[in-house]
Amino acid sequence: MNIKNDRFRNFLIQQNQSWKLSADNYRELDLVEEKTFLIGGFQIKVQFNPERMRSSSARIDNTSIEARKCFLCSGNRPAEQNSLDLGNEFLLLVNPFPIFRTHLTLPSVSHIPQRLFPALEALFDITRQMQDYLVFYNGPECGASAPDHLHFQSGESGFLPVESEFHSLKKTAGSLLHQSEPLNIWAFDHYLRKMISLETDSIQLGINTIKTFLDNFRKIQPERTEPMVNLLCTYSKGKWVVHLFPRKLHRPTQFFEHGTEQLLISPASVDFGGVFITPRREDFDKITASDIVDIFNQVSLDDENFEILKRSIAN
Repeated sequence: MNIKNDRFRNFLIQQNQSWKLSADNYRELDLVEEKTFLIGGFQIKVQFNPERMRSSSARIDNTSIEARKCFLCSGNRPAEQNSLDLGNEFLLLVNPFPIFRTHLTLPSVSHIPQRLFPALEALFDITRQMQDYLVFYNGPECGASAPDHLHFQSGESGFLPVESEFHSLKKTAGSLLHQSEPLNIWAFDHYLRKMISLETDSIQLGINTIKTFLDNFRKIQPERTEPMVNLLCTYSKGKWVVHLFPRKLHRPTQFFEHGTEQLLISPASVDFGGVFITPRREDFDKITASDIVDIFNQVSLDDENFEILKRSIAN
């Protein structure tokens, strides 16, 4: 790991020395169970992590949001939860309900809504600071449990299957929408879910590409406060890699079923990256490859609109 990034791991260690809740939950990661499916040649891991129940079942309707204090605002955070200043009006906190061995939350200093468009410059700068880490964004209707407070999250790079699969995907399974020395853009129609990926050494080209994506996606979903998207971003060897997952639905029908028919799964960026999070034992035990395919089909953007989005980006 880059020596510069030891500060983030050391910060986690220091927090866990003084914050019992966080320390206990990071120890519980040793008990987290995992299994792997190979579907169409692609790897999907399923993690049984009961501490993630709060996030998976979070109520994000306006009434529920207004009824609770924002847990990302400084005045409402636990006294034990310290922060690091990342610049660009963003802080770094330890996430006390981890999926990753080093799971960090990166909230805006200000209490402003979860919106990607105005935070793109900060995203690229933060990701460059956090080499060896994956930075991700859940849209306000795409898995964010605090849609009222702008934030990213981060975990150690290499945890999600999409990171390793991308290198072969772009050679064999993707459509190249744009190719140049400073910027390449691919579209993936048959990666179980829909995905647009870009690789660039230019912050400005990266920002412009994502803005183009959002502008054109907004035309497809004009009724949304923000087009439905999850994002993963890494920085290594002078280049950013960004994966964008356009979607049409927040939660699949299985989430709302009752009894044995229910699967309490609310897909967000980590799930789209290839690790499904199940907070209940019964869901972990019974989920099948067919369930995973069906959930992705329900929440991912449909074929027709993905074609429209691809053409608009290519043009």
